[in-house]
Amino acid sequence: MSTPSVANNAYQMAAKLAQQAASPGDMPAGPESVDFGQMVQEAVESVVDKGRDMDSKSIGLIEGRTDVVDVVTAVAETEMALETMVSVRDRVISAYEEIMRMPI
Repeated sequence: MSTPSVANNAYQMAAKLAQQAASPGDMPAGPESVDFGQMVQEAVESVVDKGRDMDSKSIGLIEGRTDVVDVVTAVAETEMALETMVSVRDRVISAYEEIMRMPI
């Protein structure tokens, strides 16, 4: 998978989320409408899958089955996914800290 396809996938996910946010009548009301835990689990699984893909391509390079460009692309995709996950984690922690500072 090339970097443009990763960007395209990210754009499609953002467009889907924007569409869901724009049409709230289609989604059920209440906290059960979005399962935050499931969303986080899927994101973590995606990062882990990218890491496994990178590992297999790295091993393929050592064995002479994979091209260097494929390995570099896999490393870049994994790095980008991990940086995104860390950024989201930082934002969640920041939001939690802000909620904890709110007066009751």
